[in-house]
Amino acid sequence: MTKAEILEKIEEIYSDSASKLSDIDVLSTVSKLMKKEKEEEEEATKSATIIWIFAIVGVIVVVACVAFLVYRYLKPDYLEDFEDDFDDDFDDFDDEFFEKDDE
Repeated sequence: MTKAEILEKIEEIYSDSASKLSDIDVLSTVSKLMKKEKEEEEEATKSATIIWIFAIVGVIVVVACVAFLVYRYLKPDYLEDFEDDFDDDFDDFDDEFFEKDDE
């Protein structure tokens, strides 16, 4: 083998390894991009789950508030009737008490 043939072989090996290195570089870049895309997709899924949980809790709170307001609106107020009766009895008692003292 001559010196020129040896140099040609070295250039051939170098060019093959350079193309292999560029292929490896391309593959690693593609791998990084796929990994990044997968992480973004997982994060989006997690945030969507949290949003659904808050939405369900919000609906439950709204339904509970509406049910409570309907209950308060439809429930009769027994205390108001009791206070009216108590005031009437108290007023009658005072009038009778003072009338007996006047006699």
